[in-house]
Amino acid sequence: MAENQAGYSAAGLITPANLITIARIIASPILFIMILNADNNGGTSWAAFILGGIFGVSDAVDGRLARATDSVTKAGAFLDPLADKVVVLGCMFSLLSVGRFHWLPVFLIVFRELWISIYRFWLARKSVVIPATELAKWKTFFQGVTLMVAVMPTFENVDWLVTLLLWAAVVMTLITGWQYVWSGYRTSATGSSLP
Repeated sequence: MAENQAGYSAAGLITPANLITIARIIASPILFIMILNADNNGGTSWAAFILGGIFGVSDAVDGRLARATDSVTKAGAFLDPLADKVVVLGCMFSLLSVGRFHWLPVFLIVFRELWISIYRFWLARKSVVIPATELAKWKTFFQGVTLMVAVMPTFENVDWLVTLLLWAAVVMTLITGWQYVWSGYRTSATGSSLP
């Protein structure tokens, strides 16, 4: 028990896994600039596609590294989803700015992400923890795939595919948002956190 508490201590901010996550947050504006300054109006760019792929790999690596080195920390648990939101929402706003995405699906995703972040913070103040569902993990992955396809020059003129993927991401995002709200309600009602 003491070992686990040590693993979640505030002193664990500077770990290899957390440094990768922080680097992803710091480097994210470079990806946004690549999309905004693409040579065409669709925001597609091989440079953005490659950097987005590196971000995706780093997202998988930092979690595995934290578990492999037994260095999972509260800071990491906060920073990793924050990095996901910074990259995903920043890319969506960038693609919206260049006309690649429509405002409505982007608005729905942004609203859900902000609402659930506030809701989870509120639950945390009541010592209620809602673990991420399997669908929520797939949701984040699918959002990333949607962004990768959207910036990939191969699909520059395949607007129907990008629109389809974006709306599928919206559906997954809203469903997982409802799951969080429902789980939070049930957990608060029973007075214990879900397994």
